Amino acid sequence: MRQPRQAKALIRVEDERGEALALPSGSAYPAGSRIKVETGHYRALIATAGYVTGVAAGSFVDTKTGAHDLGFGLSIVDFLLEPADPKRAIPAGQYTFGPGDKVHGNIPKRYVEGPQICTQARRLTPRVYLGDGFAAIQTRYHWNVAYAPHLRAGSVWEQTLIFPEAERFFLSADRVTTVAESPALFLRVDMPGHIKHPDGMGFDHVYLSYHHPSIIPSTEFVADFAPDERFLYRRGERPLPERFIRAYQVTLPGGDDGPWLAGMTLNPGDVYQAWCHQRGYVCLIEELGGQPTRPGDTFGACYLIGWFDDLDSMHRTHDRFRGWSGLALEGTAEKPTGYNGLKEGDLTAVPMNAGE
Repeated sequence: MRQPRQAKALIRVEDERGEALALPSGSAYPAGSRIKVETGHYRALIATAGYVTGVAAGSFVDTKTGAHDLGFGLSIVDFLLEPADPKRAIPAGQYTFGPGDKVHGNIPKRYVEGPQICTQARRLTPRVYLGDGFAAIQTRYHWNVAYAPHLRAGSVWEQTLIFPEAERFFLSADRVTTVAESPALFLRVDMPGHIKHPDGMGFDHVYLSYHHPSIIPSTEFVADFAPDERFLYRRGERPLPERFIRAYQVTLPGGDDGPWLAGMTLNPGDVYQAWCHQRGYVCLIEELGGQPTRPGDTFGACYLIGWFDDLDSMHRTHDRFRGWSGLALEGTAEKPTGYNGLKEGDLTAVPMNAGE
């Protein structure tokens, strides 16, 4: 999608001491640097050390209202999993599940490759691109832990974040090229992100486009319940939704209803499973893929995350980008001229020798 020619998005990269770093567009910035994006519509921070991937917790601020995200970050990335045999004992260190499990529910799964990127990668070295009217940030990581019966790790993940200067949202895309053979490999992400709250306070409603009713009051998330007790989405159990949108309405200081913070998976068919349950906070997990894979296969998903005043504007914005499963920059690294959405079948492999 070619963007209109405008002033460059305001972006500042700082070192760990808060001093500005200035490298040419397309350069890799050192781990520990802090990437700050500020446009006329929002502010955001991308962490490269500590809790990484996506946009850092509490940093996505809506300029219009002052509202900010309420969780641990936005578009956060975990690990690779696949279905497990529910009749077999769970090995030590593997993914747990079972009746009464309020965290994972009774949904048989097992780890394929780790570690969990957001909590255990520790340090990432992103590339920052400055285009006409947008900024883009791209990060890669190789998983290096294999879980039995898989003998090999090394699948590579890439995340592309695009921040358009003229919009109230940003775009994100995850792409995985795998070394694993699996009957149904999937990637786990937070989308848009979890909701930290005391007894349902701080947000007014949750919106799930695939659920009836679609608008759920915050009072439904006071007591803990397992992922498979309520609001669980599984691909194939019902007709594919027209849109796959999960959002929450922020409460502004003074108690007024604020804007909606929405996370849209632009190709609903990319979603394998999705949870919205209470476990001390509202946990908004999505799992992408869920198809058979062989070594060298690539899959992914593309999302739109932003602030909206109402559901109608949310739906209209989704429909502008409907069907995207990935993102690609146009032009050169030194001078990107725009970006395009990719369909599922157009995703190319992430280079397996890509640096982390």
